[in-house]
Amino acid sequence: MLLGTLRDHATTAPDRIAVDPVSTPPLTYGALAVAVEGLAERLITRHDAGRPVAMQTDHGITELLLELALLEASTPVLSLPSFFTTDQLRHAIETCGAQALYRSADPDSFAPCDAVPIALPTGTARITFTSGSSGTPKGVCLSAAHMMEVAAAVVDVVGQDHAGRHLALLPPGILLETVAGMFATLLAGGTYLCPPQAMVGMADPFRPDVPAMVRAITEWNVTSLIIVPEYLAGLVSHMEAQGTRLPTLTIVAVGGARTPRSLLDRARAVGLPVRQGYGLTECASVVSLEDADDAAPGSVGRPLSHMHASIAVDGEVMLDGPVCLGTVGALRDAGPFATGDIGRIDSQGRLWIEGRKSTMIVTSFGRNISPEWVEEALLAQPGIEQAMVHGDGRPMPEALLTPAFPDADLAAAVTAANALLPPYASIGAWREVAHFTPANGMLTGNGRLRRGAIAQAWLSGEPTFFLELEAATTRERLRFLQIRQIQAGLKGTIDRNGYLAYLAQAYHHVRHTVPLLQAARAGLAHRSDLAAALDEYVAEETGHEEWILSDIAMAGGDAEAVRHSAPAEPTRAMVDHAYAQITAGNAIAFFGMVYVLESVSVALASRGASAVAQHLSLPPEAFTYLTSHGTLDQDHMRFFAQLVNGLSDPADRAAIVQMAKDIFSLYGAVFASVSLEAAHVPA
Repeated sequence: MLLGTLRDHATTAPDRIAVDPVSTPPLTYGALAVAVEGLAERLITRHDAGRPVAMQTDHGITELLLELALLEASTPVLSLPSFFTTDQLRHAIETCGAQALYRSADPDSFAPCDAVPIALPTGTARITFTSGSSGTPKGVCLSAAHMMEVAAAVVDVVGQDHAGRHLALLPPGILLETVAGMFATLLAGGTYLCPPQAMVGMADPFRPDVPAMVRAITEWNVTSLIIVPEYLAGLVSHMEAQGTRLPTLTIVAVGGARTPRSLLDRARAVGLPVRQGYGLTECASVVSLEDADDAAPGSVGRPLSHMHASIAVDGEVMLDGPVCLGTVGALRDAGPFATGDIGRIDSQGRLWIEGRKSTMIVTSFGRNISPEWVEEALLAQPGIEQAMVHGDGRPMPEALLTPAFPDADLAAAVTAANALLPPYASIGAWREVAHFTPANGMLTGNGRLRRGAIAQAWLSGEPTFFLELEAATTRERLRFLQIRQIQAGLKGTIDRNGYLAYLAQAYHHVRHTVPLLQAARAGLAHRSDLAAALDEYVAEETGHEEWILSDIAMAGGDAEAVRHSAPAEPTRAMVDHAYAQITAGNAIAFFGMVYVLESVSVALASRGASAVAQHLSLPPEAFTYLTSHGTLDQDHMRFFAQLVNGLSDPADRAAIVQMAKDIFSLYGAVFASVSLEAAHVPA
């Protein structure tokens, strides 16, 4: 179909410029058709029929001729973006059994491939490995007729009036540019500008040189572009800052990922004739495109003439129409195509895309990325305990990370993980957060991420102060949990003397809980919002030191001797620090101590009490303090979270965080002072 149209253009307008690489002389329609035919004849004798030929080249005339000639010679093209890693390149070539690789502008320069021939779906003309959503993506097989049908539908909806000078900005090998840019422009009789990427500021497609891009559009009288949201954002920001306008442009199609409504509004405010579209590799790129006079910004327009869209019961967008032949090694199942996108269709037939059904994220560069793939690279780093990758609509994936040990260098770990990933899948930004657990609802019982809950907590607006407190003290908690005595307690390997020594020190700091609360109450007398909470804490904590003395007696110790004994120096230091902060500093800091003691007691009760009881063969009555606090302090923590989340003063929050950090260290010293070998306690 395409060569026939090129011949028609050669007859009706032989001197019209068809292809302009800018850096070298252009090619007319009269010369283009002849050049494609001649090269196709050579390629037919050069390569085995039906086996794909791989291309990983820059933009240019010879590259365009090669692609068109391979199409005419019925030789499948495996088009590979320049940003594919060596492993991805090798995987693609081996998966589809490519016979040769072209990486040069010279159509006579290619490298034979030793891949084993693979049976492809009949009629395969192009194999596209999506955008590498995982380390080993599957190749989508498209027919020539399918691609041309989509290109013709694009011309129909856009109109011949826009067949001017189209500039190829998207990287070579990107299906959207090939079908909706190159094929559509040539079908419509326009001029396809295909300069080397560096000439248009795209030497690194993930760090575009926007001023160079703007200069190219202006100097070359460009009338149309196809770009991804990230490039649009760069153009708009530059135009806003410089007061630049691009009056020659008649259409700027944006696709590949969801475009924020605010960005579309800004683009139109600076005069860009932007239209949002929607497409899928399996559908040979474009499925729908906004009309020029559409009054519903934010939609992705009506489906093109060749495609019908519907919405499944669960909200998934389903497509009826030409779809890919299948993937390498597997034919496509018959029936409507499930897109994986959630959307709706309005009363005017316009399609709106509102999210993803799966965890797949689509960056603003239009790259589909499986978060699990990137998470695997992150979790391979010793310093990272947990990772959740997100970033739908962002330039690059981002991550929420938890450290595996107190001194973990997360920045270095991210750098190491990025070295394992292609540029488009590298982590662009990350944040250290508190650990995901079943208790906080962010982890399933079998250890799977609850992505919705995590996103709600950390990504939907500002996190609560309680979450920030947990994150700010994560490393102190990890350091605390590494203390030998804590580990022994959690494993239940301490002896009776060790348990009695722990209870003795617990008595000496717990007996100060109510006096400390009362001191805090006095220091915060002017804070009516905290008075009731402190009074409730006093009522709850009164008498807990007697529970400990009872446990000591039931474990065979001398409770009265403990009552009249002196605390160990680390215990005294922790209590003294608490009084000093309350009386000489911001009394609200006491809540930092509350956070540490109650969160630690929950951990010790839930993991340690039963283990110690079993190991020592002591009765349940010897563990009332720990076991009661397991349930009680879980309730306290919910109450505590609600309380501190209501604190908005940065000074109050800072005081609580600092106190929590201090107490983790001081309380750790209390545990470290307990001898595991021959604890000397009154008995």
